[in-house]
Amino acid sequence: MLFKKRGTFTEEDARKVIEIVSKRPNEREIIIMAERITDGAKRRLWDYARGVQLMADMTGEERKVRVEILEGYVSEHVKGVDVDEL
Repeated sequence: MLFKKRGTFTEEDARKVIEIVSKRPNEREIIIMAERITDGAKRRLWDYARGVQLMADMTGEERKVRVEILEGYVSEHVKGVDVDEL
């Protein structure tokens, strides 16, 4: 699932993204496209991905969430969820 934001992607934005992705158990990928992203937001996303992997290992599931961060230019032509509208 692609999320995009003009400006700085913060920890609060990461929390909103994680809430949405948590409600979709079949979601396998989080892609963040933002002009800038804080270290705290990166850490929160990576911690979520590690937590999903740990829980899957404990329960014997085959679940994994990949996090990809694209920092820099945010294209208006790319279709994705606008974080400012959440």
